Amino acid sequence: MPVLKVHDKHFVPYLPENLIQEKVKELAEQLNRDYAGKKPLFISILNGSFMFSSDLFKYLTIEAEICFIKLASYKGTKSSGQVITAIGLDTDIAGRHIIILEDIIDTGKTMHEFLPQLRNQQPASLKVAILLHKPEATKFEVPIDYCCFSIPNKFVLGYGLDYDGLGRNIRELYQLSEEG
Repeated sequence: MPVLKVHDKHFVPYLPENLIQEKVKELAEQLNRDYAGKKPLFISILNGSFMFSSDLFKYLTIEAEICFIKLASYKGTKSSGQVITAIGLDTDIAGRHIIILEDIIDTGKTMHEFLPQLRNQQPASLKVAILLHKPEATKFEVPIDYCCFSIPNKFVLGYGLDYDGLGRNIRELYQLSEEG
């Protein structure tokens, strides 16, 4: 995995594709056990979680549905501090088993603001499954039920995560170089 330059920043290899796929498959196996016979609805948070959600679904063997919602709080490499809902949820979730699929939780603000909106719709259960968690950056308490990786508080790119729109298509994860 070579060093990458995206816009004005350099990124160094962090997590290889095979390790990501291994963890996503393990998560799917756990969800297959936990949700056997329950026909859960997965809510994938766009844009960052599209690769994670797609790969996870390939490994699921249970009956399941998926829908997509767009929540945004990033500008460049920093959280803007404001959560913006761009595309709303158009599926009735009352009485359903809901699993949120998110690419990354760092401050936790996005999920902290979004989860109460979902709880108000009275799902049978509500769980959060994420690819990445940055515990050092967390400022808002968010229940994380399933997590593939806990990572340091460094900006990451690839596997659906971007830097100002670029880098989502990279199969591996890269982190921002110390040199920038």
